[in-house]
Amino acid sequence: MLFYADENFPRPVVEELRLLGHDVLTALEDRRANQRIPDDDVLKRASELGRIILTINRRDFRLLHKTRVSHAGIVICTQDRDFTGQAGRIQAACLALEEMSGQLIRIHRPSKRA
Repeated sequence: MLFYADENFPRPVVEELRLLGHDVLTALEDRRANQRIPDDDVLKRASELGRIILTINRRDFRLLHKTRVSHAGIVICTQDRDFTGQAGRIQAACLALEEMSGQLIRIHRPSKRA
């Protein structure tokens, strides 16, 4: 899959997704980090490139999903120090769908059970 990690998305998860065989472009690699680019423009850029956005900015991207007519897909994640597990959950959720375009996927940290 083709992903676009916004500038706040954890680099270790990016690396794990790459190990799983995914093509992940980061905002830094795209020379769009540390420029205060609005979230709408970040989503637009990812969509222009045909890439699913990866973000931990859940609130703003959930709103963009509701208001933006089209996008290549949005994956919003909670903070999770289990980078390998998070990458696996992202992969599983995306592969479970036939089409990512226009979809919003929520990836949560698993709850701890006693």
